[in-house]
Amino acid sequence: MYNVVDLFAGVGGLSYGFSKLPEFNILAANEIEKDISIAYTLNHPDVKMMNCDINSLTEDMLKEVLCGKSIDLVVGGPPCQSYSTLGKRQMDERANLFMQYKRVLSILQPRAFVFENVVGLLSMDKSKLFNRIQEEFSELGYALKYKVLDAVDYGVPQHRERVILVGFKGRNPYHYPPKTHGEEQGMLPYVKLSDAIGDLPALKSGESSTEYNPNPTNEFLQFVCREGNLTEHSAPKNGAHLIKIMEALKDGESKDDLPEEIRPKSGYGNTYAKLWWDKPSTTITRNFACPSSSRCIHPRDSRAMSIREGARLQSFPDDYLFYGSDGMKRLEIGNAVPPLLSMAIAKQMLDALNEE
Repeated sequence: MYNVVDLFAGVGGLSYGFSKLPEFNILAANEIEKDISIAYTLNHPDVKMMNCDINSLTEDMLKEVLCGKSIDLVVGGPPCQSYSTLGKRQMDERANLFMQYKRVLSILQPRAFVFENVVGLLSMDKSKLFNRIQEEFSELGYALKYKVLDAVDYGVPQHRERVILVGFKGRNPYHYPPKTHGEEQGMLPYVKLSDAIGDLPALKSGESSTEYNPNPTNEFLQFVCREGNLTEHSAPKNGAHLIKIMEALKDGESKDDLPEEIRPKSGYGNTYAKLWWDKPSTTITRNFACPSSSRCIHPRDSRAMSIREGARLQSFPDDYLFYGSDGMKRLEIGNAVPPLLSMAIAKQMLDALNEE
């Protein structure tokens, strides 16, 4: 049994994969946001939640929470907003939170760790930041490997690239998970938007539904679908002008394809843009219900996405619980590690720990 601690745990997407393997025992998790910590606990009730700023985690507190047990593995990644190429990239306090991750590593001295973050981390501050992160972790005696993984290659219906940095004390035996989905011969096909959410009832702006189709028609739906009532399937209510814009767009089109008389005057090329029905989604963010944000308009129904659809695109099972306001739930989903990706990472970590 390998003991695990999850830092910057969010709603528990990264914990998910490790929780599904009986060889891992997640003892504790840290999350600063109250509502998000509640959501984590709803889904991982046996994990001790430390709802506090990571800066306040002392050695004594960790010893008390962990009851003196040794830790084999630490997982997690600091908030990514400072590094994201979609936002304002800046070396602020959050950009240096990796030092708190290092501080906790120095206290717990785990055999291994998994540090996850957005691809923008690699180029932040002309790559100086990522080089420094590696130097800091190496100082603790960890041999490092990193690789960019795209969640779509592991059965997630969304292109979502993440840097996965893995450290081991001494020799590093970790092997990154081989792709299972793609266009190469012998692989399963990518999971398309229609595969992932096509079974959900069609909605118009402002409508909702609790009808549920319990008969999954593909492997992805077999993973996410659960018995019971459909939840969180409500389309945000939008104004008449925005509805007109969304209905004027064809599959995969953006604001630049709109007639000039209704074309928005501001926004980037992928704002006011429809997803493709027969392709995986682009990367979703906390703003996946906001058509004026990045590409997120439902291609079949010409409306903003529901919370359930956002969760599906992240590969959260339908019985996974979110907590708080609708905006908070979207934040929990948009910032998460997709469960199917975490499962692939966890399986490889188990092999590496067993090999060591």
